[in-house]
Amino acid sequence: MNSAMKIHSASLLTSAPDLEVCPEPSKPEFAFVGRSNVGKSSLINMLTGNDGLARTSSQPGKTRLINFFTINDHWRLVDLPGYGYAKVSKADRQDFNERVSEYLLERQNLKHIFVLVDSQHEPMDSDLSFLEWLQEMELPFSVIFTKTDRASKSQVGNNVAFFLEECQHLAIHPAKSFPCSAKTAAGKRCILEFIDSFLSSSGKRKNGSKKKPQINLDWMNKGKK
Repeated sequence: MNSAMKIHSASLLTSAPDLEVCPEPSKPEFAFVGRSNVGKSSLINMLTGNDGLARTSSQPGKTRLINFFTINDHWRLVDLPGYGYAKVSKADRQDFNERVSEYLLERQNLKHIFVLVDSQHEPMDSDLSFLEWLQEMELPFSVIFTKTDRASKSQVGNNVAFFLEECQHLAIHPAKSFPCSAKTAAGKRCILEFIDSFLSSSGKRKNGSKKKPQINLDWMNKGKK
């Protein structure tokens, strides 16, 4: 196995409200997305070794834009708006999810999607519905189980196993799954090794798959718990 990449530099490139004003697709991108308050900003800061890179907040729904971070001047980490119980209006939640969906479907230099799931909880409909949608749209994704330090090892293990069983039952097949803690840095090496494995391939996503993906937003209406 390759050694984990070293992150020498990480900086905010831009924050875009939608796909139309995203930066030129000149570098490989890896997207991070999850329910509001899943610990996305803390995870990004841990992976990059920069506690102030992504703004953390105890208020769910803080990320409202698509944030692009340039890593080692070679690839980009993309922080997407969260879904779920963001403390915003229903119309705003719809808007967030439309922008997330459009980016994921249309961004040609997107290499992989990391979906963050809170390991403290049993499977939530919103997470499973989102993964079902990614599977249906034939998008490449893995699951990162966050906050593994906040519950007992047995509870985390049971929740992760239960979630993966539900995925199997629904014919959802993530490429990988990673237990992770922003506090202890558990999982950092494995995630960075996985990202590094993609960087040797510079090809863009192919246009025009067997079926033309539509921005089907059913996934966001199912997540009621």
